[in-house]
Amino acid sequence: MLGRRQIREKVVENLYSFSQNPLDIEVVEKNFLAEIEKVYHLYIYQLNFLVAQKQLAEQQIEIGKNKFLKTEENLNPNQKFINNRALIMLEENPDRLAFTTKHQELKWDVNNELVLKTFRRILAGKRYQDFMKEESFSFEEDQKFLGKLFLKYVAENEDFHSHLEELEISWADDFHIANSMTQKTIGFLKPDEHISLAKVFKDDGDRDFAVKLLRSAVKDFEPNEKKIQERLQNWDFERISLMDKIIMLAAISELDNFPFTASRIIINEYVEIAKVYSGEKSNIFINGILDRYAKDQNRIN
Repeated sequence: MLGRRQIREKVVENLYSFSQNPLDIEVVEKNFLAEIEKVYHLYIYQLNFLVAQKQLAEQQIEIGKNKFLKTEENLNPNQKFINNRALIMLEENPDRLAFTTKHQELKWDVNNELVLKTFRRILAGKRYQDFMKEESFSFEEDQKFLGKLFLKYVAENEDFHSHLEELEISWADDFHIANSMTQKTIGFLKPDEHISLAKVFKDDGDRDFAVKLLRSAVKDFEPNEKKIQERLQNWDFERISLMDKIIMLAAISELDNFPFTASRIIINEYVEIAKVYSGEKSNIFINGILDRYAKDQNRIN
């Protein structure tokens, strides 16, 4: 689920694109919502990657059973991983199954090189080996193990990052959002209880906020540029980096159009965004301009 911070980030990204390629507001909004929908695709893709690890483990057990010369492990394989109840819940989740059926491109082949490489890393890892040796079988342990598995072999997997960038360029920016959605999904699992998967927007209120903020920022692009210029002190407007301008334009739009949100909250949010998207000292500069604007508008809350 996108929080308000992530929504603001997506607005900044799309406003930046608009500055490079101005389009009709309807097209900008359509592209904006389509990009946000892609976050949900990435989220499902991550869940499917975890499920693929289970399915590959099951395949390997079947191959072992069909060997002509069988070892003790082939005859009596340790099935603790494939019987992980939290992982089974993800595999059997009807929302995941239905969405993947409609979007087959999000399904992983168990013979995929990245699936195989990650599976080998999992098997060699101490966390997996310790889990398989443990004789107790509790849902909480299964859930905790799955959460750690996700963090190490998906969220922190550089090969997975590179793979995503090759498939969909926007996924590189959205990876942290999908990670949060997947972590929360695993954390919310409960034994013998179906859960709905995470949503991109928490509710209609967040969706309305996103659309209104984007539309106002695009519509008032040029007037808001003048508002920035009027508050520069000993600084040429043309010397400001484009990203710094975009962040301030989005912030001013929110200050103007969302009077019930405290100005300090709005300013702090865009200052934090600047720390990620802009230069080293941009956040200080942006904070000064926005603070001056808020005071000029009597937004002192």
